[in-house]
Amino acid sequence: MYNKVILVGNLTRDIELRYSQNGSAIAKTAIATSRKFTMNGEKKEETCFVDITFFGRSGEVANQYLRKGSKILVEGRLQFEQWVDQQSGQKRSKHSVIVETMQMLDSRSEGGSQGGYNEYSDAGSNYGGGYDAPAPKAYNPPPSYSKPSPAKMPENNLPEIDINEDEIPF
Repeated sequence: MYNKVILVGNLTRDIELRYSQNGSAIAKTAIATSRKFTMNGEKKEETCFVDITFFGRSGEVANQYLRKGSKILVEGRLQFEQWVDQQSGQKRSKHSVIVETMQMLDSRSEGGSQGGYNEYSDAGSNYGGGYDAPAPKAYNPPPSYSKPSPAKMPENNLPEIDINEDEIPF
């Protein structure tokens, strides 16, 4: 069976970071995604709120660099949670996403990824038991990559593109 979820959206609250008894980080927050569409000639928007959970080093990284409103892409698996409400005694349930890979989408000037930490993955870690896989290393661009300096950029040679942000799906 295959269980994979990819979401792009904004965090709805700051991250709540805790540690398990064996010292692994557990970070929880929620993401809001939206979809714009036209129905019967009327423009509509639908927003979906999903709880997300980071484990291990990715939880610590998320807590360090992300805040409420940060734009993020997460890949993970869907998890079904059930519990009994303490106040009413009723059974409750919800779906949430366990994050395996994240990519911070805010520009550095907006404060989303100030340290240059754009992509992080904890895929392969075993969160259910007492063993934690070694944390993956930070993403580093290949040595051949070099960011062009602003002085070398040609002036006014770029075409001007008029994009309506309402039409972008995320």
